[in-house]
Amino acid sequence: MNALDLLYIPLALATSPWWAFKRRAGWRERFGRVEVSPAAAGRRRVLLQAVSVGEVAALRHLVPLLTPRVDVVVSATTDTGLARATQLYGSMTGVQVVRYPLDFSWAVARFLDAVRPDAVGLVELEVWPNFVGACKRRGLPVCIINGRLSERSARGYARIRGFFAKVLGTLDRVAVQDESYAARFKALGVPAERCEITGSMKWDAASIEDRVEGADALAAELGIDLAKPLVVAGSTGPGEEALLHRACPQGVQLVCAPRKPERFDEATAVLGQGAVRRTVLKARGRAAPAGTERFVLDTIGELRRAYALATVVVVGRSFGAQYGSDPIEPVALGKPVVIGPAVSDFAAIVAALRDGGGLVQVEGERLGTTLASLLADDAARTGLASRGRAVICAMQGASGRHAAMLTTLATGGRVER
Repeated sequence: MNALDLLYIPLALATSPWWAFKRRAGWRERFGRVEVSPAAAGRRRVLLQAVSVGEVAALRHLVPLLTPRVDVVVSATTDTGLARATQLYGSMTGVQVVRYPLDFSWAVARFLDAVRPDAVGLVELEVWPNFVGACKRRGLPVCIINGRLSERSARGYARIRGFFAKVLGTLDRVAVQDESYAARFKALGVPAERCEITGSMKWDAASIEDRVEGADALAAELGIDLAKPLVVAGSTGPGEEALLHRACPQGVQLVCAPRKPERFDEATAVLGQGAVRRTVLKARGRAAPAGTERFVLDTIGELRRAYALATVVVVGRSFGAQYGSDPIEPVALGKPVVIGPAVSDFAAIVAALRDGGGLVQVEGERLGTTLASLLADDAARTGLASRGRAVICAMQGASGRHAAMLTTLATGGRVER
């Protein structure tokens, strides 16, 4: 037990009602008791730590690039992240999926004894001091990949800069998505010579497709009329369903997919008496009545199918007091995409798409006129979608750069600086 453990214990006790409310699973694994098979003979092993679903998905292109060279263990912190990692990587040869431990020194030690990595890649910003310290004492190189640090988070870490700088200063490499993130990491103590801009792996994870399996079935099961225009709003937040309801021109169908399940009831009520929910229709075994124009997608894992049906996509959590959502997926599907002004968590991605003419960014009061204009102009929609895909293709390649860095660290080679 160390000083950090003594700090964590009362913190854990104070937050225990919240943990109980969340009904967290996998407590044995959270304390480091994971089962991992030894690496194949003559092979080194890379551990990739991804917090939740978004970080796990960002590894989709990286993991297959690594497996011909090294064994891979993907760890995740949240239940949803672990489930997604198992779904994506659990059946891949040379890959194992485990739960990441709590940052108690004894839990970290058990975890590292079981996994036995030769190098560690922390996705975006998952720097826990006991874990990083234990890796360094074992001589394991640790790096951040796909690094991002929002202005909001940077302000929080700045309050404990003296402590945080010591942890960041022990990292072997910090590979970040863009110049603004690099500047924030350096301001918090990362030596300039260890920080490099490698781009975002989110671009690599994009699948440029014109058709999505199951999309037509979703339309039939909901009762969407594919002969009429359809706006699909993904990851909507508080107040956005009402905004979209008002902004959609008359006769235009609207599908809203709230980001959080606890908001499904609220979203349905806001969209009016004629609004229908996906789960209700599934339970009844029949589609919505003809002429229905408002739908709530209250399921997990079907948003991509809905995007594939859209005439125009609106990306949510961007018109209120939240921090944006990732617009890459609908752009990759060849959809004209509209997003609001509040995108601080995805500022670089939105800026690249906007500046490349592949996305429209508007204030809430202009959403109605923007939708009406796009829905009335086939050429404008086609051009927007085409330019968006071109931006994605131009921005890809970060996964390959991360794969080269991790392989070099795992095999004891020198990373060029």
